[in-house]
Amino acid sequence: MMRVHTAIMKDGPGEIPALRVSAIVLAAGLSSRMDLGPKLLLDVDGEPMIRRTVRNVLEIGPSETIVVTGHRAAEVEAALIGLPIACVRNPAYRDGQPFSVALGIRSLREPCDAVMVMLGDQPLVMPRHLRTLITTFGTLRDRSILVPHHQGVRGNPIVLAAKHIPAVAGGELNLGCRKLIESQPHEVAAIEFGENVFTTDCDTPQDYERLIATARSSSAPSVT
Repeated sequence: MMRVHTAIMKDGPGEIPALRVSAIVLAAGLSSRMDLGPKLLLDVDGEPMIRRTVRNVLEIGPSETIVVTGHRAAEVEAALIGLPIACVRNPAYRDGQPFSVALGIRSLREPCDAVMVMLGDQPLVMPRHLRTLITTFGTLRDRSILVPHHQGVRGNPIVLAAKHIPAVAGGELNLGCRKLIESQPHEVAAIEFGENVFTTDCDTPQDYERLIATARSSSAPSVT
């Protein structure tokens, strides 16, 4: 039976070990179930969803950040103007997420120890959450791929050791595969976290309503 590691997230930012982490943000999808328009361009607390997601990633100081665009690429890229990132376009974005992941991995140029692959519709994953994720990855001794879970549900972002870069870039390792844990039992650590941000996505108008309500409540000033 696969061993499951457990880490409960705390409110503090945590300390990041001396790891060089590069980030891939996936922003190429069709938003086929979002009737309100391209979900990555929807407003979240005053800015496009994709910009808020990427800003949160940049707060942890990645070695470099690659954003993979595809559907409505020019508009998504325009929403990111001024941020210290590189955008690469996936012409095969209709063929699914694995192609975007592989393209993003192949676009990395800076040396790194690990790569974090994040979805563009995760604006509620704050820097403190990402720091905890990276810190937890740094504590792993016998696994090299971290997959966050909450109450048994698989989430994102995934963090993997740099040694897997050739396999992902070549399409031999599919990080989006639901059977990733079963296919890589000696490499993958399924980590249970105490908050649900890693498993919260935004695919439908109902998801967006819940996301906006959560974003507003988390940004509201406390009353003393």
